Amino acid sequence: MHLFSENLAVEVANYYRNIVLGHGATPKVFTMVNSDGDQYLFFIDDLQMERVEEDQFLSYIVREHDAVTYARGTLVIVDKAQQFIEFAVVDKDDSQAIVCSAELTRNVEDKPIGLTEFEKTLVKRDSIVFGHLYDPIVLSDEKQEDFEGLWDEMKPKILHRTMAI
Repeated sequence: MHLFSENLAVEVANYYRNIVLGHGATPKVFTMVNSDGDQYLFFIDDLQMERVEEDQFLSYIVREHDAVTYARGTLVIVDKAQQFIEFAVVDKDDSQAIVCSAELTRNVEDKPIGLTEFEKTLVKRDSIVFGHLYDPIVLSDEKQEDFEGLWDEMKPKILHRTMAI
């Protein structure tokens, strides 16, 4: 597993802890890192797409930015009393993926007040719903242009930085 993947798991866990407990938000997050260490992070909710098109777009940007690893996270609601923040880190060159989960506690006003430590587990990449973003996809020229334009539109909302090893 690439060192960027290990570091990304730690970073996403810290990110979720800060945004959930510090701001009360539980966004769906996508982040990726290329071989130069350029990291991009954005909220999936901003895409406002159907799931199939969302997956195509994410596959497109993973390919276009030559991502060596990516992570996707979300709030998982089992019931009102049992909620989790979960994310998975998928490495381009590994058949295993890192899945992390932490239980979220809310107060009577439904505000987040606690988050357990993230438990990390290795699972087969193929078992993750979005573990296929490295698979080749065929897009029409028009769809590629649409996705390129969307990426350009999103740039002001994308956190871009260089990740240190």
